[in-house]
Amino acid sequence: MGIKQIKIDVSELSVGMFVSGLDRPWTQTPFPLQGFYIRDLDEIRDLKTHCRHVYIDIAKGKGPVATKLKTLDLDAARREARVSRATRVKIDVAPLKIRRNLYEQQTSLEKEISSARQLHQRVFKTIGDMVAELESGNDLPIQETRRVASEMVDSILRNPDAFSWLIRVREVDEYTYAHSLRSAVWAIIFGRHIGIPRKDLDSLAMGVLLKDVGKARIDTSIIEKVERSVAEEREFERFVELGVELLRQTPDIDPKVVSVVKTHCERVNGSGFPQHLRGDKIPLLGKIAGIVSFYDETTNPRGQKYPLSPSRAVAQLYEARDKEFQEELVVEFIRAIGLYPTGTLVELTTGEVAVVLEQNFERRLKPKVMVVLDACKNPLTKPFMLDLALDDRQKQALVDAGKKTLDEVEKIEIAQDLEPGRFDIDIAGIRDDYLIKSEEKKGLFAFLKGRRA
Repeated sequence: MGIKQIKIDVSELSVGMFVSGLDRPWTQTPFPLQGFYIRDLDEIRDLKTHCRHVYIDIAKGKGPVATKLKTLDLDAARREARVSRATRVKIDVAPLKIRRNLYEQQTSLEKEISSARQLHQRVFKTIGDMVAELESGNDLPIQETRRVASEMVDSILRNPDAFSWLIRVREVDEYTYAHSLRSAVWAIIFGRHIGIPRKDLDSLAMGVLLKDVGKARIDTSIIEKVERSVAEEREFERFVELGVELLRQTPDIDPKVVSVVKTHCERVNGSGFPQHLRGDKIPLLGKIAGIVSFYDETTNPRGQKYPLSPSRAVAQLYEARDKEFQEELVVEFIRAIGLYPTGTLVELTTGEVAVVLEQNFERRLKPKVMVVLDACKNPLTKPFMLDLALDDRQKQALVDAGKKTLDEVEKIEIAQDLEPGRFDIDIAGIRDDYLIKSEEKKGLFAFLKGRRA
């Protein structure tokens, strides 16, 4: 796997590069995104004012002149070409009404994970039962679906990391069920971040859980196909209208839930289906459902054993802003989940490999991580927890006190996220050891499933 992220001096920056890391906290700079494309010379001047060096991702944007083209994989080169050619069309949409910090974290991760795990199993079973009932020609079990959706909202409002842990670990392979559940969790986390009213969060959660119910009426062979003919694609797209029809036949369905199902495949530039709606003709909850579905389908493509890294999904989502998705919503979604969601496998600037344990919602690029491999990518005898935010504060305090210079302290950053499964690290084992603390825990040595020869 070629180099993707490299450290460069700010004097080497140019338009078209993707800045993925800074030499100081993002909160001390004016840059709104935790990772962004350089669009003009003003942004380069701002970076030079605040930083000595930055990290750029050459798989997403341009590399420095000295970087050889052979370091870019084919997909990255094509993606860079698309970015340079694409002309974004400004979609006429109203600005978001965001209410930040409406929901405060109420419980610790350790306390919430136990109840979240039990609820996760119930939600997954409910989705499976729902599809089974539909395939048998029975009515939709709407009451239980409504109940678990509301309980999911409760859990994520208390502590969004708990459910994030559960959906990052693929313990089942039923793609459609898992996709609906993961998408619902991303939707609630996103809605929590922008301060959507509680009642609308319930509707959003339930709508996303139910968004694919129409697929129960589509031939399985068509759904599972990666490449479809024009006729097959037309048949596949019928799942939205079939789902809406099923819900409308069900008593006591919230119209907003039906709206989410009806509009989650629409796109703000009119390229979606089934109605080809544009801009604000797509309701907010439908726009959110579309973004989270796209993100989850990108990170967890059907038919692949391992999900893609979050940064690759974020890059594709960012490219689609002002085309398929409202730009402001894309930016806020990236802020909501961070570039490195809980459970992500990452490489640090020290060369060590770690797993993201817990988010720092004030400093997204400085989460708590469990370091499991050394700089040579060998398993550590004693993996250890590292709080990147605390480590940064302690080292900055030494600099501020005049005891060390900025060059003398080695501030540790996340250099890049890694594809899940790259080092056969058992993320579920790390989760259980760190969070569950059960009597039969396997210990941290169980995090490796056996090194590849």
